[in-house]
Amino acid sequence: MTDPFDLAQQAADRIAELTGVATHDVALVLGSGWGPAAEALGTPRIEIPTTDIPGFHASAVAGHAGSVASVEVGGRNVLLFRGRTHLYEGHGAAAVAHPVRAAAAAGCSTVVLTNGCGGLRPEWKPGTPVLISDHINLTAATALEGPTFVDVTDLYSTRLRAMCRELDPTLDEGVYVQFPGPQYETPAEIRMVAAIGGDLVGMSTTIEAVAARHVGLEILGLSLVTNHAAGMTGEPLDHSEVLDAGRAAATRMGELLARIVPGL
Repeated sequence: MTDPFDLAQQAADRIAELTGVATHDVALVLGSGWGPAAEALGTPRIEIPTTDIPGFHASAVAGHAGSVASVEVGGRNVLLFRGRTHLYEGHGAAAVAHPVRAAAAAGCSTVVLTNGCGGLRPEWKPGTPVLISDHINLTAATALEGPTFVDVTDLYSTRLRAMCRELDPTLDEGVYVQFPGPQYETPAEIRMVAAIGGDLVGMSTTIEAVAARHVGLEILGLSLVTNHAAGMTGEPLDHSEVLDAGRAAATRMGELLARIVPGL
């Protein structure tokens, strides 16, 4: 098997070759519903299908474009990952972690992990951005192997969260809970999430965040509440609802990212 860190370096070398940028500063992973917000960051130098880069897989989810772009934002070279590999796609946790490992190998010191998620607080209407303050991983999976003991006490940077609240004082915070998916959660599972301290629920982010900490990245987590969690309204859940919420909130999310990234 290919060593995952060797594969990450191969990906970084290929990204540098295709973009013409020797090193990047910030990585931005766009989750469900976040695609339209990327337009506010500016016109990419180049956008590369993920299948042209070692170790990446084609996106299997509607609303995930499956590309890597290089864009300059406020003097910072940003690697923009449109789409991600999810654990439920069956490629394993190492594939889920590959983009953040490749970003670190490409020179990034910071990663912004975004996602579309269900919200447990009634006041969080669809289209509400929420800073991730901590997480609970219910997938029983990790990309780390062997005696790799990583401190995740302050996994989601206190410094970066404070910076975001200075830029937008209306931003709230919450604990993100990841299920393996691909099915949505049951109402009973959502009641469990509330009981253990969760505020947001989805199918991504936590494995990437731990892997990002392992390779030395400072992490900002940002969720877009795309729907109320299962059982809260009595309405069924649908992925098209996630994408619709993202499109509706695109302007606000894009402006938020464009303000945040230069300060990272």
